[in-house]
Amino acid sequence: MQIVLADLASADGFVSKDTVAGGYGSRLRPFSRVTHLISAVKHRFHMIPSVQLGYIAALCAAAGHDVTYTEGEAVHGDVAIVLTSLVDFRRECAWAEAQRARGVRVGFVGLTASKLPELFDGSGDFVVIGEPEHAIMRLAAGEVLAGRVHSAPLDDLTALPFPRWDLVGGHRPRGWYLPFTGRPAGGSYPLLASRGCPEFCTYCPHRILASYRTRPVQNIVDELQYLCAVKDHPYVVFRDPLFSEDRSRCLELCDEIAARGLALRFECETRLDRLDPELLVALRGAGLAAISFGVETSSDETLKRSGRRPIPSSQQRRIMIECRRLGIVTAAFYVLGFLQDDWASVAATIDYSISLGSTTAQFKLLTPYPGTPMWKQLSARVYETDWQQFDGFTPTFTHPSLSADELRFLLGAAYTRFYVRPTYLANFLRLRGRGLRAAERFDSGVLARHERRERAIMAKAVTC
Repeated sequence: MQIVLADLASADGFVSKDTVAGGYGSRLRPFSRVTHLISAVKHRFHMIPSVQLGYIAALCAAAGHDVTYTEGEAVHGDVAIVLTSLVDFRRECAWAEAQRARGVRVGFVGLTASKLPELFDGSGDFVVIGEPEHAIMRLAAGEVLAGRVHSAPLDDLTALPFPRWDLVGGHRPRGWYLPFTGRPAGGSYPLLASRGCPEFCTYCPHRILASYRTRPVQNIVDELQYLCAVKDHPYVVFRDPLFSEDRSRCLELCDEIAARGLALRFECETRLDRLDPELLVALRGAGLAAISFGVETSSDETLKRSGRRPIPSSQQRRIMIECRRLGIVTAAFYVLGFLQDDWASVAATIDYSISLGSTTAQFKLLTPYPGTPMWKQLSARVYETDWQQFDGFTPTFTHPSLSADELRFLLGAAYTRFYVRPTYLANFLRLRGRGLRAAERFDSGVLARHERRERAIMAKAVTC
């Protein structure tokens, strides 16, 4: 059987799918000069293949089927499997309908297909609900899938073969990388050391498909060794939302990488209260190049009301200092527009992002995703009827204190204030001493200029 795996590229902004926003995906349509630059950087550095399709390719190939991969071209085959997203589902449906017209049976997989199967029912032959591997194994064994196909989560993650990057989007050559950044331009490989999330943030979709499970360290390092055989000195992106949940497991991972003499670089996402200087030294020695983490907001009370455990500012700053000392790139995530937010609290979060001094920062608007507790809380306030607008950057519900225009303005101001200042460039270039002090002297003038411009823009908006 000829099986086509489709991870469709979008021409409308920068679209991330797979495990981003739990699998709903995100779309950045540039709305300022700063976000135009960020979008260009993401197109260069953040295009990595789908780990979900990598596993599906491995299962189908192991069963003796031919696997073809596409990012949008019409491809002949017997069955096509489409990776779904919330932010680009119409394109995915249109492609599926065109394939069916060519005589190809089409199925959909992913979180969006699982939680909103009605978006895809009429465009394909089957929709997989749940983690897809069990359903794909049935398909590979010869079963004709039809309608809504329920697929139970895997209890034993070691039963899966390693993703086949030679079949699914892993052909991109590794490109150059800047000396002060982590990820290279192309040639990165995603890896899941666990599934689900052990935390209880009410706004996060990572925990709504299946329970939290981990892979044994030996199995993870077996995959790393496989990747080192596929590509010399690979760059690995751990896609787990909480990589360092188990400290002893992380240290065991570092020891095993060293014992096998594996040469690689990697990045991960975690919580800053799950890191300490000793662990960071061990991870750095094993190849850690970059860490991403959620700060979300500077308000502990807001975090508590959203089911997220606050992390003391002292701990966050302690880890930032240690990462800078070790040369580890840091990326902080922030969410603007919690129900408790007003203009002052958002401004305080932006100020905190600057003072924390991570290498990069990503700001998004609070988005109530279907299936999350936050959706149940805010669904009555949601006015947006186009699911593709649930992209992380577009207002979707009536906020009690901030208008949609104000939220969009504050989002733009966050990016400008964080990136357009002398100390950002100084931190990015890892300047210390006189160089950093010189940048700090110019910061206040630049931020004052931003403030004057922001006031002028808002005053113009009020008079219009």
